[in-house]
Amino acid sequence: MIKKLFALRGDLDRKTTTLLEIAGIGLLLLIWYVLTLGESPIANTGVLPKPVDVLVSIGELFRENELLKNICRSIGYNISGYVEAILIAIPLGFLLGLIPLVRGLFRQPIDALRYVPLPAAIGLFISLFGLGTELKVHFLAFGIIIYLVPVVVQRINEVDEVYLKTVYTLGANWWNTLSSVYIPSVVSRLSDDIRVLTAISWTYIIIAESIGSRGGLGALIWRIGQRQGRMDIVYGLLLIIIIIGILQDKLFLNLDKEFFPHKYSAKSSHIKTLDRKESVLSMMTKFAVEIFIWIFLAVYCTLLINEFTGIISNQKFLQYLFGDTAWVIHLLMLTTIGYKLFKVFKKK
Repeated sequence: MIKKLFALRGDLDRKTTTLLEIAGIGLLLLIWYVLTLGESPIANTGVLPKPVDVLVSIGELFRENELLKNICRSIGYNISGYVEAILIAIPLGFLLGLIPLVRGLFRQPIDALRYVPLPAAIGLFISLFGLGTELKVHFLAFGIIIYLVPVVVQRINEVDEVYLKTVYTLGANWWNTLSSVYIPSVVSRLSDDIRVLTAISWTYIIIAESIGSRGGLGALIWRIGQRQGRMDIVYGLLLIIIIIGILQDKLFLNLDKEFFPHKYSAKSSHIKTLDRKESVLSMMTKFAVEIFIWIFLAVYCTLLINEFTGIISNQKFLQYLFGDTAWVIHLLMLTTIGYKLFKVFKKK
């Protein structure tokens, strides 16, 4: 076991990995607790507040500052910016990567945009889109696009020549080559890049939300945390953002496994040899997650019906929580429902 723990690029079974992850989080929390312990702590509590104070501040935010609403607003901005960025970056990246004329004209200017300090450009976005939701969504989308477009071009360049020669030998035209080689290969690899860029969008959302009074976690950090010097609230909100980011990353990873299972087939077979067989706990967890998803979708459908009929309450909950970005929540949720129903009918 000791050798496995220190083997270069070694693999561990799921049980050991889970235990190490829990131990790592526990160790960090213990260090934090020790640094702020006692009346004369090692760390200045004005800079590093006590863990209990951070937890208390989160409860305060729920009671006094509509924390749930602000979380939903931030998630709405984040997802809207992501959807807009993906819809623009992928076609633009394919044009740059595949068409020599477009690549020659625009590749250098687009690459140069990566060096623009986005916080300094916020004034330009304010002049173009005002202080409302459009500013926040377009600013986040731009921050993702300038990194995502060059990655799309890179993934196109990484397509193996063997596949291209094969389809050419079979007499494929440009559309067959694009649809059967470039799109599947690029999109399957690009999913990992999109997942990694989630962290960047949360970095820029703090800047976008600090402007205007449309709500969001960034607005709370600026208005209550920094202006009032409440470091406990700042740490609490940062902790919430980290948790949301981790959940988003897990969601992207599961979607990646769902749509591109071939990327994980070799690795999963190796892991299974380490685990010997799937544990009962793992099977129960998968079943519980599936039940949770259906319950979550049922709750959403109920709230959606209420938006138009008022059958539960006159308050439109989804509109209240997500504001102008409620459309992207509807888009994703209805797409998810359609996909889940398609899988059910396909099995039958």
